[in-house]
Amino acid sequence: MSGNTFGTLFRITTWGESHGRAVGVVVDGCPAGLALDAADIQKELDRRKPGQSRASTARKEEDRVEILSGIFEGRTTGTPISLLVRNKDANSSAYDLLRDRPRPGHADYSYQMKYGVRDHRGGGRASARETVGRVAAGAVAKKLLSEAGITVAAYVTELGGIVAEIEPSRDLSVLSAQAESNAVRCPDAAAAERMLERLDQVRGEGDSLGGVVVIAATGVPAGLGEPVFDKLDADLAKALMSIGAVKAVEIGAGRSCAAMRGSEMNDPLLLRDGMVEFESNNAGGILGGISSGAPIVCTISVKPTPSIGKRQRTVDLVQGEEAEIEIKGRHDPAIPPRIVPVAEAMGALVLADHLLRQRAARL
Repeated sequence: MSGNTFGTLFRITTWGESHGRAVGVVVDGCPAGLALDAADIQKELDRRKPGQSRASTARKEEDRVEILSGIFEGRTTGTPISLLVRNKDANSSAYDLLRDRPRPGHADYSYQMKYGVRDHRGGGRASARETVGRVAAGAVAKKLLSEAGITVAAYVTELGGIVAEIEPSRDLSVLSAQAESNAVRCPDAAAAERMLERLDQVRGEGDSLGGVVVIAATGVPAGLGEPVFDKLDADLAKALMSIGAVKAVEIGAGRSCAAMRGSEMNDPLLLRDGMVEFESNNAGGILGGISSGAPIVCTISVKPTPSIGKRQRTVDLVQGEEAEIEIKGRHDPAIPPRIVPVAEAMGALVLADHLLRQRAARL
């Protein structure tokens, strides 16, 4: 299987399956001398781990990170950083009936057709459990970005059709703090409560919900991005779309730009205290594939969790006949709340990579 490595100078390779012995990541290209320890990585993994609220799966995993290489006496050495997280609460028996019956909405059928063999336990490599490695690597990237004054944060703006009311002028750190204060990670407390009520209702019906997540980055200097094919927005779109369950990515105004006129879409440039600023940010902080210095804003649309309690139609690949399945096991009733730290990690990985690439772009 190829396609497990992401990045150019700051590169990561994730490995492991949902019900295997462990999952993890190797980070290659992190500069030497960065202050980093297990607590920096654990903080992000704790935000991602399951079983924390009624908005997530009941699976209980400690997700304790083990640093195998690349860090000595609290600082990176410039060598590959290998991070491991052991799986401890996998219940594979719940998946026995799915060995020959692909789950609708999952990668079961497409993996079988591609490789002729697949790990049916929890989805194997296609499971959201794979994102443990992304989040661990993202923690390293976030620490590197913080040295340059760059912050990446994400939050839920819509869940099950309930849309949050968020003032565009609110500071990103405030939005992030408000989002982390509730189970659905939405900065609008009133909307968050309605989302939880909708989630409880739908889960009781054996169903699931989708939603929308915004990823933003502040402190990004102008100049990051490598035209023509490695545009910053192109790499962000690939990174975010590579997360399972993401079905659409928008930058800045996104699809709404199709209904705008040029005079509406263009962001006027201003001088304030001798510094260039933008009056609006429809471009989402990226022009011509290069960061403009304005906040970078991306939006992802996340589909409902495909593993649901309702009876669904499928086929039995061995018997060669139509069949039905009822999916057992423990699954998130909605993915957006737990995808937040994953989306942050992917955004941070792209920015860290392009930050290092920019340092080699000019004298």
